[in-house]
Amino acid sequence: MSAAALPAVPPTGPSAASSAASSAASSAGSPTASPTASPTGPPAVPAAARLAWLDALRGIGALAVVAEHLLPWFLPALRPYWFSLGVYGILVFFLVSGYIIPTSLERHGDVRAFWISRFFRLYPLYLGVIALVLALAWWVPVRGEVPRDGSAVAAHATMLLDVVSVGGVADTMWTLSYEMVFYLLVTALFLTRGHGRSGLLSMAFAAGAVVVGLVASGAAVKGGWPAYASCAVFVVGLAGVLLGRLRTVAACVLGLMAVTLLVLSSRVPWLGVAVLAVMFAGTAIHRWERGTGGLWPVAVTAALVAIAPLWAVESGWWWVEADVWITTIALAAATFAGGMALRGRRLPRALVWFGLISYSLYLVHHPLLKYFVQLSGDLRRADLPVQLGMAALAVAAVVGVSALTYRYVERPMQALGRRVSRRCRRGLQGGGDQRVAGQHPRHDRVLGHQERQVPDRVRDHVGQGDPLG
Repeated sequence: MSAAALPAVPPTGPSAASSAASSAASSAGSPTASPTASPTGPPAVPAAARLAWLDALRGIGALAVVAEHLLPWFLPALRPYWFSLGVYGILVFFLVSGYIIPTSLERHGDVRAFWISRFFRLYPLYLGVIALVLALAWWVPVRGEVPRDGSAVAAHATMLLDVVSVGGVADTMWTLSYEMVFYLLVTALFLTRGHGRSGLLSMAFAAGAVVVGLVASGAAVKGGWPAYASCAVFVVGLAGVLLGRLRTVAACVLGLMAVTLLVLSSRVPWLGVAVLAVMFAGTAIHRWERGTGGLWPVAVTAALVAIAPLWAVESGWWWVEADVWITTIALAAATFAGGMALRGRRLPRALVWFGLISYSLYLVHHPLLKYFVQLSGDLRRADLPVQLGMAALAVAAVVGVSALTYRYVERPMQALGRRVSRRCRRGLQGGGDQRVAGQHPRHDRVLGHQERQVPDRVRDHVGQGDPLG
């Protein structure tokens, strides 16, 4: 089983991530704005460079996840076991999502635009992959972890798959559950003015992961009804957030529901709580960079997340053994720190490009690898030259299809999302508390994911969040 999938039973695949970059002074996301240095953080750098390093990190994360699923099928002798490639990749994705999503929302103060952007960023490709897997189920059956009833439809509709103990039709979809929980929680915090306490939140979730690991042996609330109930609350609550009717109340209900599901109905509760800690640690790092917070909460969070599974009731997989787990966390942290240190330098264009297509890479690679192996047969005992050749062919196919889905699915749908957002802003200017007081109304360049002022090669797209991109 692949360590990248992590959920309930032994693991199998990671996430999409987040939105785009930073702004300077009064012009959010504009590369022509004057960079401002934070009083205590690192020196400011041009906006394009900030975007490029985030894309490069997503590229690294996506390639690590692809390798996690490729090696066991094609080159099992090369798979490392001293750390988990898949867990490493998703931790990088989650750090990137945590770093940029809340601050993007804060700069624009536009909750409606945020959710329109998230929908058009995540759902089109996600639904396309679901359609592909279902259409080819006569050839390669849908995973056994996917219930054959309406709860699977409800869980896929909300993306809250893993937190309602429902398997995704594609193995890697489980991490989208935690991206969605993070979005719901960040929206509630933003509307209640609690979004500035990211360091405290990261430590609280990290401590919660330790405690939950000690007492929870799995989902306390089981069955299909959490998927049905959460879908109903999700649809009604998100309608309230988008339409401005009792927006803050609706957001708080959604945030409370998300955290409750995380603790009570996740397949691996301590893991879900630890993921939230990592994401808020990413936010805390951004606040430190802007000079509005310290790094010590991040250090405390890292220490608590490192020990979270060591005494957990539900653990025992190879990727949470102390040496493997701590090494994986250290490598993910070092990668993120290295990306920050290099953000003022020219980065390999190929790596940045992989970051741009990271959401496509993340979602399409696992189904494609399964189809490839179905055609090629079992390669685990083949001669090394055959394994290498077939692995290269499989990677070429995955990258080619990902580039096409990015070009013909992701980009057009993101552009449509921006148009919808602009129309909503013009048509609903008087309705609800769409913007939080004190935010400067401006075009949603960050949440649109394709900042027109930034060259294509450094635009900040995710998914991941995201993330997981």
